[in-house]
Amino acid sequence: MQWTHEHMEVQRSLRRYIEDQINPHVDEWEEAGIFPAHQVFKGLGELGLLGLTKPVEFGGAGLDYSYAVAMAETLHHIPCGGIPMAIGVQTDMCTPALARFGSDELRREFLAPAIAGDMVGCIGVSEPGAGSDVSSVRTFAKKDGGDYVIDGEKMWITNSLQADWMCMLANTSEPEGGNKHRNKSLIMVRLRENGKLVPGITVNKIRKIGMHSSDTGHLFFDNVRVPRRNLIGEEGKGFIYQMQQFQEERMFAAASNSGGLRRLIDLTIEYAQQRKMFDSRLSEMQWFQFKMGELATEVESLRALLYRACELYVGGQDVLELATMCKLKSGRTSRLVSDTCLQFWGGMGFTWENRISRAYRDGRLGSIGGGADEVMLGILSKLMGIAGQKARG
Repeated sequence: MQWTHEHMEVQRSLRRYIEDQINPHVDEWEEAGIFPAHQVFKGLGELGLLGLTKPVEFGGAGLDYSYAVAMAETLHHIPCGGIPMAIGVQTDMCTPALARFGSDELRREFLAPAIAGDMVGCIGVSEPGAGSDVSSVRTFAKKDGGDYVIDGEKMWITNSLQADWMCMLANTSEPEGGNKHRNKSLIMVRLRENGKLVPGITVNKIRKIGMHSSDTGHLFFDNVRVPRRNLIGEEGKGFIYQMQQFQEERMFAAASNSGGLRRLIDLTIEYAQQRKMFDSRLSEMQWFQFKMGELATEVESLRALLYRACELYVGGQDVLELATMCKLKSGRTSRLVSDTCLQFWGGMGFTWENRISRAYRDGRLGSIGGGADEVMLGILSKLMGIAGQKARG
């Protein structure tokens, strides 16, 4: 996959915005445990960066997914993981199904303002007993006249302390024959009106070991009424829509990670060139040199896998297998690179303000959020036709 002049213009535009409007405030927002999403997203919206792949008639640019990858890769210039993740929720996690299957009315009401940066969105899938196991969500949207009445809870929801709406996965009927994949629907749920929570919705902030600038909430829904016209696509197909939506989420994770991991390697090399140990510099030690070469190879392997998945996706192919591999390798490579680099920084790497220690804390989520490594391996084993086979004795 080759970047064109247009791809590079997207990257240059985003990098200027990052350097001028985001990076001067990152440490402050990390300390506060939240960043002003409406302010940051409005600026991105004015630059046309929140709807690169979305339909032109709703304010998007109508470009192919390679432009989303180009944008995601550029987010590594932000020296934290929380803000890039929050942006990715807006562009690649809570809006793909809405853009693809939502009615024109829904897309005017929710998608167009999200693309413009006038509304902040979030994705409501995970629950206390249904994180990686999406089929086990218990939140229920019961039909009552022209409305759904929603009861339940959603947990680990990025952007939820500020979001105006949620793209929610909920049960809309009882499972027939125990099939929990055909009784779920995606529903657009307003969380706030004029900045105030809709009656029946409660949000509690979750404190995390990393991703500090990204607000994360535990939401409760008590008899919350939503018009049935807020249904995305067909009732009962929400699980399928969400699985398709996950493909873009998983590629975004790999794209936003790869550039940042290479930056950690470069920072560690710079530090090693200054650090003296036993009458020589750390960078002069062959073991250090070899380890940096290994890490760089792992990062480039991740990028090559991502680019192949993106090319096929742009070509209209299903990339469930490759996107799943991207997610798996992204999380594992993040852990490997940040842990190894921190070790070379020694005591300096264990200090709170260090860029490496922040990446170490933030990057640990990569093997958990959006489907744990073990879930990715389960998907891959099914796609390879080996899941459920009994051992031969």
